[in-house]
Amino acid sequence: MTIQLIEAPSDTHVWAESYDRDANDLVSLPREAAQTIAKQLHSAVLQVPPARFVSPEAHDAYLRGRYLWFTGHNDLSGDYFKRATELQPDYASGCSGLSIFYSAGAIIGELNPEESLAPAEAAAIKAVALDDTLPEAHLALSAAIFTHRWDWARAEQEIARAIELDPKFAEAYHFRAKIFTALNRDEEAIEAQKKATELDPFTRPWAMTLSLLLARQYDAALNEARQRLEGNPQDPKLHWFIYDIYRGKGMEKEAAQALEQLLLPGADKVSAAGVRRAFQQGGYKALVRWQLSDLKKESSTQYVSPVDLATLNAQLGRREEAPALLEEGYRQHSPLLLRVQNEPAFDFLHFDERYRSIIRGTGLPPTY
Repeated sequence: MTIQLIEAPSDTHVWAESYDRDANDLVSLPREAAQTIAKQLHSAVLQVPPARFVSPEAHDAYLRGRYLWFTGHNDLSGDYFKRATELQPDYASGCSGLSIFYSAGAIIGELNPEESLAPAEAAAIKAVALDDTLPEAHLALSAAIFTHRWDWARAEQEIARAIELDPKFAEAYHFRAKIFTALNRDEEAIEAQKKATELDPFTRPWAMTLSLLLARQYDAALNEARQRLEGNPQDPKLHWFIYDIYRGKGMEKEAAQALEQLLLPGADKVSAAGVRRAFQQGGYKALVRWQLSDLKKESSTQYVSPVDLATLNAQLGRREEAPALLEEGYRQHSPLLLRVQNEPAFDFLHFDERYRSIIRGTGLPPTY
């Protein structure tokens, strides 16, 4: 290999060197040449840390966890992320995956935040300590700070670091949109999600719909959802968000039909029939009461967030039950509270001091 160093503006020859090596030196030769060039330029060479050993079994478990997580099975992904960290405790990607499992579980109301938020932060801190150059580790730490600490500035700093490390990291832009939404920075949230969707239009076909929905741009959200349904006709989240859009627009019949349509393709045809029967017999409020009854039954066997129960009670206009359940959510430090101001069902509580106290407690800018 022969290298020449030329000063481009003057076309002046500065330095040249030839390297004659055997095949065993192929790996080290580029770095040797780079160090020599840097010395000629009086520049430093970036010190790249030695490659870490990754157990194939741990990596396989991590990939399986990621697949399940991205296909909407957060509950199942946790076992694989835990296995990855058990097989190799110093595996940064495994720790970041485990952290995201705990954070996401709390965000969607699947895991009790009192039991999941601290482990999420601990795993994220460990991931960053193990590999500060891993974008996924900084995303995990941003999510943990967002959900556990409610420290918006630090959460933004960590997600910015993840994007700095990988400017094409779609998932980081997606989470940045979540942060902006919570802070009532709707246009910035929509722009961040647009960027995420441009980088990866297939992983989350529903994400742009959600950003528009939370910004209460219902017509734009509905148009986006219908377009995405053409390529993803059975996507449950798209159907759920269409239900939420119609509910936000006050189109109760269409909302009931969307909820029924959501349940029909799966094995839950009994629930679909229950939706239809409840609406036919008592209108939309009867449908909400049916949902509330179903959720209470579910709470006897698994964790159900009080914020989800509060949302249904708010749709029924219950001025005592809804704030009391939000207060319980606040006691649990539920991340679901961070979207309360985006939920139109709670608008009637804007002058309720209990509601205002909760919003002040989160540190979010109020919209009331």
